[in-house]
Amino acid sequence: MNSTLATVVIIGSLLLALVSLIVAIRDRAMGMILLSGFAVLELAVLVQAGLVIAAVVGGEGPADKVTLFGYLAGIAIIPPAGVFFGLAERSRWGSAILVVAGFAVAVMTGRLLQIWQGG
Repeated sequence: MNSTLATVVIIGSLLLALVSLIVAIRDRAMGMILLSGFAVLELAVLVQAGLVIAAVVGGEGPADKVTLFGYLAGIAIIPPAGVFFGLAERSRWGSAILVVAGFAVAVMTGRLLQIWQGG
């Protein structure tokens, strides 16, 4: 697993969570900037998942593959689900949903890195 890409995903998702929090505090709905940010985050998560899968096929990785793939699938689902629910709720609470989604991606990516390193 590429720890540099994992760091980029963690920092990016925390920045998106912070921007979403600011938007929610300002009592605004999600805009195109947040939508674009979460699309880029999803792309980074999918690239990360592809690299991890390729490494596992190549014989690398932890012994517990089920947990690893469970985290990969969960991380890949969170950004689109957050955007979907954020668009469905066109108030400040839609932006608050994105705060939770961004934070969840950061935490799960950190845990994925721990699993990969055997911790």
